[in-house]
Amino acid sequence: MFNLLVRLAFGALGLALAAHFVPGVSYDTTTTLVLAALLLGLVNAVIRPILVILTLPLTLITLGLFLLVLNAGMILLVAFLLKGFVVHGLVAGILAAMVTGLTSWVGAMVIGDLAPRRS
Repeated sequence: MFNLLVRLAFGALGLALAAHFVPGVSYDTTTTLVLAALLLGLVNAVIRPILVILTLPLTLITLGLFLLVLNAGMILLVAFLLKGFVVHGLVAGILAAMVTGLTSWVGAMVIGDLAPRRS
């Protein structure tokens, strides 16, 4: 449960940083930001794996760069589903995906450091 809350916090932090640094990404309230992070986690857990498999040939041809477009698509889907979270265009989505990806990576490192070690 603690790991889930930390992941949610880092997801919300990533979206907040994206809204601050990426032109074209914005949110209305902190509640909207937390809901966007929760919805993004749900979309990444359910829809993204299916799309990764379906777009595997294109991902291989582009040497993995298409995954940035796929991640941007997930963020655009969240913006479409959630009122108050706005992403204007694919470029803003790709940049937001890069920012949220970096913060999620840092979050995974923190969770890995906080998790109890097994011998």
